[in-house]
Amino acid sequence: MGKRIENLKKGLDLTKKCTVKEAVALIKKTSNAKFDETVEVHLKLGVDVKQSDQQVRSTVALPHGTGKPKKIAVIAKGEKEKEAQQAGADIVGGADLIEKIFGGFMDFDILVVTPDMMKDAAKLGKTLGPKGLMPNPKSGTVTFDVAKAVKELKAGRIEFKADPQAIVHAVAGKVSFPEDKLAENVQAVIDAVQKVKPSASKGVYMQSVFVTSSMGAGFPVLVVEQKL
Repeated sequence: MGKRIENLKKGLDLTKKCTVKEAVALIKKTSNAKFDETVEVHLKLGVDVKQSDQQVRSTVALPHGTGKPKKIAVIAKGEKEKEAQQAGADIVGGADLIEKIFGGFMDFDILVVTPDMMKDAAKLGKTLGPKGLMPNPKSGTVTFDVAKAVKELKAGRIEFKADPQAIVHAVAGKVSFPEDKLAENVQAVIDAVQKVKPSASKGVYMQSVFVTSSMGAGFPVLVVEQKL
């Protein structure tokens, strides 16, 4: 892959910051992988994630989805099970599903749990935590409104979180998306990260923003921070 990336970089100024639309256009122009690459946004933030009041974690509903279907599992009981099924959840269950997952079942992308089932689902922490699949209220995956959660997740709601290096990595769609729709998705990610800027964060919040495809070069984006 090294030589292919080097060839991609020829004739490109990867130090010049561009607009979101320009970055998207460059990604579509230079993408030459043999599959439909995922477009990603990487944001380096001026926060200290070791401090509880500077952690960055939230969700964003991409206007045009991710381009990849998500398999949603829901742990609930009674009427909430029916709601999840009617909303289009792929896997629905109660205590039986908890035991199934505890035993190694992992055939899903996102797990939603109702608050009244979290006490029982807590045993899944060691299994799901390392894979980033443990439900969390901040990501909207611990909720009684399972129908809304399932529909939004199916439509393209994604979770983002600053890693230990204070970098947010987020999916923004596929290279095959029309330029305008892809640009809107990328901008939605940037805006969502901007909106959850911790009040304790000082100095420059968005230190750098890059848009790239999974097999391509990264293009720096000029971002003007909004005063919230």
